Amino acid sequence: MSIIVDIDVMMAKRKISVSALADRIGITPANLAVLKNGRAKAVRFTTLEALCEALDCQPGDILRWERDSDD
Repeated sequence: MSIIVDIDVMMAKRKISVSALADRIGITPANLAVLKNGRAKAVRFTTLEALCEALDCQPGDILRWERDSDD
């Protein structure tokens, strides 16, 4: 099972850069890149809330679950 992060999709829809979004939610661009590229092991609910507020979306718009192909 895999959690897929679609922050980049929402960023493209909202036409916002990594640095601008990082400033809005109060994290470093490097940490946002870790989240955006799916390399994060966890995300704080406060960060998820800030992302949803900044991108005007729901958590399900930026996170989704997919079954691994070998399951």
